[in-house]
Amino acid sequence: MEKTPKQPPILFKETQETINKIEELLNSPLITYYNSNAGNVCENDVIAFYRLLKGKKFKKLYFYIKSDGGSGIAALKLVSILRNHCDELIALIPSNCASAATMMALGANKIIMSPLGYLTSVDTSLSHELSPRTRTNDLVSVSMNELDRVVKLWKDNEKQNDENPYKALYEYVHPLVFGAVDRATSLSLKICSEILQYHYKDEKKIKSISEKLNSAYPTHDYPILLREAKEIGLNVEKMDEYLCEILDHLNELYAEMGQRTFTDYDQNNYHDNNIANIIEINGSQVYYQIDKDWFYRTEEQRWIVLNDESSWRKNEFNENNVIKNSIIYI
Repeated sequence: MEKTPKQPPILFKETQETINKIEELLNSPLITYYNSNAGNVCENDVIAFYRLLKGKKFKKLYFYIKSDGGSGIAALKLVSILRNHCDELIALIPSNCASAATMMALGANKIIMSPLGYLTSVDTSLSHELSPRTRTNDLVSVSMNELDRVVKLWKDNEKQNDENPYKALYEYVHPLVFGAVDRATSLSLKICSEILQYHYKDEKKIKSISEKLNSAYPTHDYPILLREAKEIGLNVEKMDEYLCEILDHLNELYAEMGQRTFTDYDQNNYHDNNIANIIEINGSQVYYQIDKDWFYRTEEQRWIVLNDESSWRKNEFNENNVIKNSIIYI
């Protein structure tokens, strides 16, 4: 008998109740942005944000962020959308706000962080078509910081008549990958600078913050906590304990919606039904649900997609206060 694919829970009623509590506490509207382990900051999120905010203008808007990052260009566009719909933007960081999500937080006039909240560096890594491949035939993500450190270690330990380090590296990393990563690093600096200019006027401060976030940390995942975020020059405040509790509950609801929802058919076939990204305001919730089969092609040593019906979906209340779910096209 064929298995019926598992479905993730949709907790729109519960998340709306929690958002109402937060808005009453803050006396201002809230928009939320949540990425599960299956999601990341991407271009389509920009359109989803625009659809939710279209026709609205706020004096002050709170912005809940929970994400491990993604596209820096998408982060820049998201900040542009948000700043066009509010005079003052305040970021709420209850947990991880990493990489491109940190870029988004830079667009806020103020960042409020819980004890568990953290930012990260924003140095860029990318998977190029000419990148090295793993044993499972996936492209390796390469960063400029990693390449620079290899060259530095080589030079620090070089002996007389040692060959050029780049000549040896080019056997493993294609020269075009070096160029692409260097270009991506310049782009990351540019994006940070553009975002900070929404509320900072001091060019030296903008440059200092951008450079620190791009190159001052030994690893991309290094957690920048509240104290260090202040030292960098960001306008950061400690989150109220009660607000922490409510946001933690909201995070639990989103985590339940975004739980891993795989259905295994056999060792070479499974169905993926994960919810990746969730965006929500008072009255509306938009989310991207993955809905596709995966098949492992042994001769190519890679997974391929079959029957992909993934889509953006929207929850809202109808005139009878009943939840209406629909597919939206982005």
